[in-house]
This record gives sequence, C-alpha cells and structure tokens, in this order.
Amino acid sequence: MTTSATAKATYRIIDSYDHPHGGRILRLRLSRGEALTVKELKGGAMVATAPDGSETPIRVDGFALFGGKPGNARLARTGRVDVHVRDAAARDMGPGWELAGPG
Repeated sequence: MTTSATAKATYRIIDSYDHPHGGRILRLRLSRGEALTVKELKGGAMVATAPDGSETPIRVDGFALFGGKPGNARLARTGRVDVHVRDAAARDMGPGWELAGPG
C-alpha cells in the first residue's frame, strides 16, 4: 500500500469562491496519489500550480463544513474535500489550478 509520504497527493481545484469571513474556499478533487489525511491537510503547506505552470506556496487554514465534517475514511473514499485558505494568492485560484501536498 502506498502512503502519502511516498506518493505526492495532487488535487485539482474544481471550484473556488470567497469565504464570507475572509479567505477563499477551494473545492478539491484528488487527481493523483493517495488522499491526504485530515491531520496532513489542516495547517499543511501545499504548492499551488497555475495553468501557466507558475507555482505559489499556500497553507490550508481549515475545512468548509457545509458538506459535512471531513474524516480520513471519507477523504480516502471520495477524494474530495473543501478547504479554507487565507493566503492572498488564493484570490486568483480557480478551476484548472492544481495543489500538491507533501510527499
């Protein structure tokens, strides 16, 4: 079995929008690797890659809970998660961008 430490998890942004209290909500779908755990995602550093290939480091602040509280089993099963990001660079992120997790 492959762990997230050996296979870099890569997520594609399928939707993004402003959070009412600041920051952005990024709706992610796993595209490569194994889904990260809740612990790895929350507060974790990721690298966002724009469609033109430029990269920007970001940090996941937390999760959007309107779809239900994320759990490790759910993340592994569905490969989808909604994250909250407060980085200023997230304002430009949208569909077509990719986020790579640690690994």
